[in-house]
Amino acid sequence: MRVSVVQHSTRRWRARRRRALWAGGEVLVTLGVVLLLLVVHQLWWTNRQARDGAERRVEALEREWGAGGAEDRLIDSGTSPEASEEPRAPEPPPVAPTTTTRSASRPDPSHAYAILTIPRLDLRVPVAEGISKPDVLNKGYVGHYPGTQQPGRAGNFALAGHRNTHGEPFRYVNRLDDGDEILVETRDAVYTYAVDQTVPQTSARDTGVLRPVPRSLVHPARGYRHPGYYLTLTTCTPEYTSTYRLVVWGKLISMRPR
Repeated sequence: MRVSVVQHSTRRWRARRRRALWAGGEVLVTLGVVLLLLVVHQLWWTNRQARDGAERRVEALEREWGAGGAEDRLIDSGTSPEASEEPRAPEPPPVAPTTTTRSASRPDPSHAYAILTIPRLDLRVPVAEGISKPDVLNKGYVGHYPGTQQPGRAGNFALAGHRNTHGEPFRYVNRLDDGDEILVETRDAVYTYAVDQTVPQTSARDTGVLRPVPRSLVHPARGYRHPGYYLTLTTCTPEYTSTYRLVVWGKLISMRPR
């Protein structure tokens, strides 16, 4: 009877191969766990953290505005343009509005100074100056495009917000229909806009949507031709990408003092 002889070198090679396969498997499992944790962090934890922070900021603004007496709301017509530029009726002015404001009325960068409410989406988030991701958008805030108008003034009050992750305040803005109300609250007034037009998809470089009289440069049929009091909401589309932009426009329909 013949007995097969297995050389020591062959056994060592097989042992090394088994160890290599085992080590490779461990590396793949570890990478899978790390990727899963990253996905959980990005899709769940950042949302929870940003939403909690945004809710606290909204509550802080409400307390701040509620604590102020009537004397704190008096507007000096010589220093604040709101006393003369806030429209009492949402009719377009006879001349094209300007997007510049006096330095005294410009909010500090990254400072939350207003509250955006969209009843249809059950959304209530702070509005901060600027569109910086780390300082504004990633906090779950909605950011005001510098250079565009302030709420209630002639021109275009333009805002940006995340559609996915970091609170995703604009996750469902695609569900808005014509006539849906959007409220913007400041220390002194509440401005109500009504959704009027939507651009489901346009280029990220379509700067026409931010002009004083907003009009898409990619889709010229979408937008406006006459000065007025406009609100613009922008976010990324399709979901979980930043390739294109979704745009919602509204017109001012009413204003009431707080």
